[in-house]
Amino acid sequence: MALSLLAAQPVDVTQIPLLDILSFAFMQRALITGMATALVCGVISCFVIHVGWSLMGDAISHAVLPGVVISYILQLPYAVGAVVAALIAVALIGLVRQSNVISSDTSMGIVFTTLFSLGTVLISKVPSQTSLSHILFGNLLGVTPPDMWQVLVLGSAVLVVVVVLRRDLALFTFDPMHAQALGKSPRVLSCILLVALAITVVVSLQAVGIILSVAMLVTPGATARMLTDNFWKMLWLSPAIAALATVLGICASYVLDASSGGMIGVVLGTLFALAAVFGSRGVRVHMQVEQQK
Repeated sequence: MALSLLAAQPVDVTQIPLLDILSFAFMQRALITGMATALVCGVISCFVIHVGWSLMGDAISHAVLPGVVISYILQLPYAVGAVVAALIAVALIGLVRQSNVISSDTSMGIVFTTLFSLGTVLISKVPSQTSLSHILFGNLLGVTPPDMWQVLVLGSAVLVVVVVLRRDLALFTFDPMHAQALGKSPRVLSCILLVALAITVVVSLQAVGIILSVAMLVTPGATARMLTDNFWKMLWLSPAIAALATVLGICASYVLDASSGGMIGVVLGTLFALAAVFGSRGVRVHMQVEQQK
């Protein structure tokens, strides 16, 4: 945690000016990693909430656990196992859904609970669980340079693909039939978006962990939706909201010596609540309009 990273002697964080936080190398890495995560998660979040893949993001985030544990056992970067496990989860969900016997949400529930259970079994057999607990709950304040570069590389790859294909992906998101009529393959675009979502889940693990990664994948886009109905504006608002929540969450977790992922999730939820009440599409605004009518 934050206090153990500062020095051998205990430090009273209440006596440290907020701006001095940036002088610590671990805080600089935390902010860089957190901002990169916020940017990619904020962009993907806009697509996720419109396609209706919130549960898919939750399923993938839990399903990567066995891949992370196996990477830990083999002493490989956790991102390697996480990406492989995420892609396997996406493939398995697709196979189960093709049976047309059970619903898509049921297939996702079956796959992610099975893989997550496998991950917990593997964790119970690993002698040291310290590093693995960081994957479960996130540990931005303890991010290492290799972890930071993993996030930057994977996040940049996702953003490049999304920016290049933004119009095709947006068309698929809102009207797959229209996309097909224009010669675009909805299946291919769906696969591209699923792979981007899977890699984004891996990116979010370092920031908020497996358990809270769905907060970064859903809440920023949902909050932006409360502020505007323009999708292209959402693509700017959502990352900005995620970035604000990340900075506030990191600073709060440092001062309070609390979970960084948990604090980011709390701030995201608070921002959504404010947008839901006071936003241009929020509850209070709509109530006032109805009263005026």
